[in-house]
Amino acid sequence: MSVILCTAGYDHTIRFWEALSGICSRTLQHPDSQVNRLCITPDKRYLAAAGHTNVKLYDIKSSNPNPVMNFEGHSNNITGVAFHCEGRWMVTSSEDCTVKVWDTRSGGLQRNYVHKAPVNDVVIHPNQGELISGDRAGTVRVWDLGDSVCTHQLIPEDDVAVSSVSVASDGSLLCAGNKKGNVYIWRMIQDANVTRIVPITTFQAHKDYLTRVLLSPDVKHLATCSADHTAKIWNLDPLYPPAVAAAAAPPSASKLNSITKPNGTLSNGSGTPASASSLTLRSASSDLAASDFSMLGSQSPNSVAAAAAAAASAQQAAFPTQPDGPPMDETSHTLFLETTLAGHQRWVWDCAFSADSAYLVTVSSDHYARLWELASGTIIRQYSGHHRGSVCVALNDYSEPR
Repeated sequence: MSVILCTAGYDHTIRFWEALSGICSRTLQHPDSQVNRLCITPDKRYLAAAGHTNVKLYDIKSSNPNPVMNFEGHSNNITGVAFHCEGRWMVTSSEDCTVKVWDTRSGGLQRNYVHKAPVNDVVIHPNQGELISGDRAGTVRVWDLGDSVCTHQLIPEDDVAVSSVSVASDGSLLCAGNKKGNVYIWRMIQDANVTRIVPITTFQAHKDYLTRVLLSPDVKHLATCSADHTAKIWNLDPLYPPAVAAAAAPPSASKLNSITKPNGTLSNGSGTPASASSLTLRSASSDLAASDFSMLGSQSPNSVAAAAAAAASAQQAAFPTQPDGPPMDETSHTLFLETTLAGHQRWVWDCAFSADSAYLVTVSSDHYARLWELASGTIIRQYSGHHRGSVCVALNDYSEPR
């Protein structure tokens, strides 16, 4: 199974899809509750399905329809799930205001971290030693697994729920989105085993509730999903033609495209305001394996003319601001709306990038999952079978286990 693609939602089923044909190859029943989140182990052996109060672990390569392990301990909806790079442990977040770390071999609870509000999402830093979670009170917390403490507390907008968080595959960037549609991006810097978190930029991605933010494997794109029925792809690559043009343009011209940014508070775990720095967004250099989706067609680069046309329409540059200070160097901090994926008829809840960052799968309350080619912004495949809202998706098309 070179490509594993599965979706789930409110019809109490988990569906596995043949990514290229769009055929549903397998359906698992999840009678306990709706499925809120899905996650595939890096070795492609197991699928975790997070429901109301438990996480069920299914054997992907087996025909057994029953879970091989059940993780119980949360007392409310589980909102996030992620695996250690070798699958030895799993982290979950929940509306019961906790983040829990589980031993996937024994099923035992290893860590329990408490927020002051329901937790909406959690991710694992690539260093495998830190967790990042976001809650409904508007707080993003960084947890050190070694010392079992919260080392950083970020409050982008006080009392505005953080709906989703994402960390770059190389650990360089941290991103959070909130219910007002605003996105915050920080740079994560390792200094002598101490992580510094520096604010880079803030912008409004959607005018309606933002449900998911996700950085691409190549760290050149950011996907955002929303209640406005769309997903959007934001380009972080400084070599993207509109970014190059903005950098070369006089400051007065580049300011015309700036996005108004909401006020925010940034602090570390002790409450000390975080300092801003004029660091540029840079693409990551990684050796990720080529995606098996490449057989769908190659990703052709945007032409300068097409990029200029896109920039002239809905694409805008977002520049960082220092807390209580003037804007930083505008020409070195451009972030452009590259593509708006419009086609779903209701809320878009979740998304997943292909390994080569050329494709995106989205799921929606309209019951459908869709595969998009990002270079053209077109729908390549549509997956139809859920009879209620599809709210979560998991995709692993890496040619080798991560």
